[in-house]
Amino acid sequence: MLAWLAVLGPGLVAANAGNDAGGISTYSQAGAQFGYRLIWTLPVLTVSLIVVQEMAARMGAVTGKGLSDLVRENFSLRVTTFLMATLAAANTLLVISEFAGVAASTQLLFGGHVWIKYITVPAMGILLWVFVTRGSYKRAERVFLALTIPFAGYFVSAWLSKPDWGSVVRSMAPSVGGQAGFLVMLVALVGTTITPYMQVYIQSAIAEKGVTSREYRYERLEVVVGSVFAVLTAGAIMLCMAATLWASGRGGAINTAAQAAEGLKPFAGQFASTLFSAGLFGASMLAGAILPLSTAYAVGEAFGFETGVENRVDEAPVFYGIFGFLLGFGALVTLIPGLPLIQFIILAQVINGILLPIVLVAIVKLVNDGELMGSFRNGPVFNVIAIGTIGVLVTLSTVYLGITVLGIFGIAL
Repeated sequence: MLAWLAVLGPGLVAANAGNDAGGISTYSQAGAQFGYRLIWTLPVLTVSLIVVQEMAARMGAVTGKGLSDLVRENFSLRVTTFLMATLAAANTLLVISEFAGVAASTQLLFGGHVWIKYITVPAMGILLWVFVTRGSYKRAERVFLALTIPFAGYFVSAWLSKPDWGSVVRSMAPSVGGQAGFLVMLVALVGTTITPYMQVYIQSAIAEKGVTSREYRYERLEVVVGSVFAVLTAGAIMLCMAATLWASGRGGAINTAAQAAEGLKPFAGQFASTLFSAGLFGASMLAGAILPLSTAYAVGEAFGFETGVENRVDEAPVFYGIFGFLLGFGALVTLIPGLPLIQFIILAQVINGILLPIVLVAIVKLVNDGELMGSFRNGPVFNVIAIGTIGVLVTLSTVYLGITVLGIFGIAL
């Protein structure tokens, strides 16, 4: 137990980082629009998340290096550049979605006034910059984590909302809807549950923590526990929305944070909006700091630049430049008038799901390198699950893009 507590942290944080603004919005949309029909994805996502997180964590413990370091050392400059560009593109969209979460949460808290985001979004962007560059990020991180505690109410709310357990059990049989929206939601669910930055974060965190292959069995347990808890949270949110909005005939597309807060009403009643606002704000701010930082770390490590928040801005200009650019760009895009915040957040998860296979291919190749991993390289079962996950994602993405192209030309399936 003491050994497990010593390595505690990276697995739990990385897995639950998916329950940010994008995660909450996507899971809420899935339950409100499709009821219990997507519950069957949760066991599948649990297995895939455990396998993907475990591979990255294992590489961190065995090699003592982050994913970007290994990519630079084992791939050509062209491949490294392509992978880093993919990661940067995915993370940029997610940073925008986190600021959209800040805007949506503060609009809900201040009575739905649209103008409030023009004050809160720039202010929070500046605040994150100050927290990181002035060395007080760790304290800020604890505050943001505390603000996400209200989301634990989804577990209680899922029970109090009295879902149709018969429908829940029947929905465990996999099914695919006949409309494009169902497919979009499938891709979004995968994209928000298994995100590339989670793998970058967990591997770097384990390497920095000094976890070695000798202690890795304890870290592996944490990866499993964190992954299971993250997907259980997703399931609780989907059940709440299915039992409240969808079951009452008020389902469909969620366009506002107020609609997403409905899932907490069985637990919080008239305080549902306030609790949801606090949770969404904390989750958005936490991920809004981690995402730009993980991107700056990844790109800096891949191309040999100085990285780390322990450095001053003048000591790591590229690192802080990437961090500052992502903060500024994310805030700026969010301020576009009329931007549909919740819909954009979900769209970012869809695109993330489309880009995910590119990063997963690199992880699978590295973790199967005998010279790099030795006896810790992947076994047949992990390879089947990992490659199967990539195959399913590629198939879903191809079909989704095909439907989108046909739709542009006015061709309906």
